[in-house]
Amino acid sequence: MLTLWGEKQRQNGGLTRRGFLKIGAFGAGLTLADMLRQRASADGGATRRPKSVIMICLFGGPPHTDTYDLKPNAPAEYRGEFQPIATNVPGVNVCELFPLQARMWDKFAVVRSVVAGQSDHRDHETHTGFIQGLARPCFGSVISKIRGVGANGMPPFVNLRFESSALEPTYLGLEHRAFTPRGDALANLSPLPTVPVERLNERRAMLNQFDGIRREVDATGTLDGIDAFRGRAYDMILSGEVRRALDLSREDLRVRERYRGVEKFLLARRLVEAGVGAVTMDIGNWDTHFDNFPYCREWLPKVDRGLSALIQDLHDRGLDQDVVTVMWGEFGRTPLINNRAGRDHWQPAMSALIAGGGLCMGQMIGSTTSRGDEACDRPYRVPQVLSTVYRAIGIDPAQTFRDNTGRPMYLLDEREPIAELI
Repeated sequence: MLTLWGEKQRQNGGLTRRGFLKIGAFGAGLTLADMLRQRASADGGATRRPKSVIMICLFGGPPHTDTYDLKPNAPAEYRGEFQPIATNVPGVNVCELFPLQARMWDKFAVVRSVVAGQSDHRDHETHTGFIQGLARPCFGSVISKIRGVGANGMPPFVNLRFESSALEPTYLGLEHRAFTPRGDALANLSPLPTVPVERLNERRAMLNQFDGIRREVDATGTLDGIDAFRGRAYDMILSGEVRRALDLSREDLRVRERYRGVEKFLLARRLVEAGVGAVTMDIGNWDTHFDNFPYCREWLPKVDRGLSALIQDLHDRGLDQDVVTVMWGEFGRTPLINNRAGRDHWQPAMSALIAGGGLCMGQMIGSTTSRGDEACDRPYRVPQVLSTVYRAIGIDPAQTFRDNTGRPMYLLDEREPIAELI
């Protein structure tokens, strides 16, 4: 883990006050000051607000034929229980459980012809562009590496979903793991009332003295400027920017009511508004091998409410051109309903929703066969969706970084974007 002062997490799963700033899922032993120093060395120390990405993971694979690719004319054992409804874009229909999205479809686009590269519960491909085992960095770590620390010292990559090896930075370096707020993180972002600012400054000065000794024995020069980066670590607490971004009570009560029960969408909006470059979040568990339809009746309206509120808020705040939102799972689900009233994993076809970022909205892209078995018109692969997202935020997917052996590696091997969105 990566903590503010380097102290490890307790064995019982709780966080110490010094261990509240946890970065990523796996142990590293670096401090936040180290992270800030290494990030700045990667981008020359520049700080600016980047375009941002919100990736919403519907882990388990949502049923494409019950959401954005309904088949009302298919046999009953394929079409399921839900009916399509018209959107505000002529000729575009979505599931009846998405009425809020339907009213504002001019702000959305869905690619219905995405082909997944694997059919197991591994979301590496949707986060890295490569299937599990190829050890490539996730998109959030790429943004962290290229863009560095966000505005006002905000972390460039924040994870609001469950932790996964798919979110690893791999050869980009441990300092590019996600900041994952947990437990009492919000309260711990405030300085201890018993430790006044003057005492914190004394501690900073003491650490600087030790750093002077360390620099004398450091022949590589890697400790140059460490005082400035440790100062930024202190300032993240003293300025309160991260604390304010995570504090939903600062929102108007009417806004919080719109997000009641789907607060992660609101938190994601607040984070990108504060300057975070990449946010990952999740909602629900879509592994519906049985009782698919009762689950969808409960959770699809929640997705509809949270997503529509998020996208409308981004538009109202003038952030729609600066934030790309992506929502998808690892794969689709079988068009044929199984004998447990469920749908199983289905690799040949899935849907991916995209909004914002200056991309072309108000459309359905591609199609599947009459029963939703496979992509038959304009098939696209998962890396092409990521390539489109990278391009929208100004990152070249042909850019290379050297892996641990020194070999240059492209961000993506399949770099052709989705033409209809550009």
